[in-house]
Amino acid sequence: MSTKQSSIEQLTTFYIGNDLFGIEVMKVQEVFRNPLVIPVPLAPQFVRGLINLRGQIATALGLRELFGRPPGVQSEQMSVVCKIDGNLVSLIVDNIGDVVEVDGTKFENAPDTIPLNVRRYIKGIYKMNGVLLSVIDLETLSKELSPTIESSNNRN
Repeated sequence: MSTKQSSIEQLTTFYIGNDLFGIEVMKVQEVFRNPLVIPVPLAPQFVRGLINLRGQIATALGLRELFGRPPGVQSEQMSVVCKIDGNLVSLIVDNIGDVVEVDGTKFENAPDTIPLNVRRYIKGIYKMNGVLLSVIDLETLSKELSPTIESSNNRN
């Protein structure tokens, strides 16, 4: 790997169970509690449905379902709204963490010990005070939602 440049990056963090994840803070549009999700028939299980955000429609993705986790307490879940390729996407997460600053030189590839169904959506990780912070790859999520992707990547 080439020499890493020193750069500070800000990440909005959130939890799925006890696992900490993050997204670049500039890609997060808003965060709110208990989103009203309208189900979409025949959608993959991880597509929870649609959310109306003051007239704009966002696709709600359940990260628990996407990562193959058991269902959580839906009344306590949070929505992290991001803009991906001009579309609004709401990531349904268990809890919101803090905005943290990370040193780009500490960024590492996701280890092979992370299950493939999770690792494919992870850009990499940061080790922070004994905790792993996995950075979500929004571009890969966007490709998953694209109608041009063949449905051979089915999620149950």
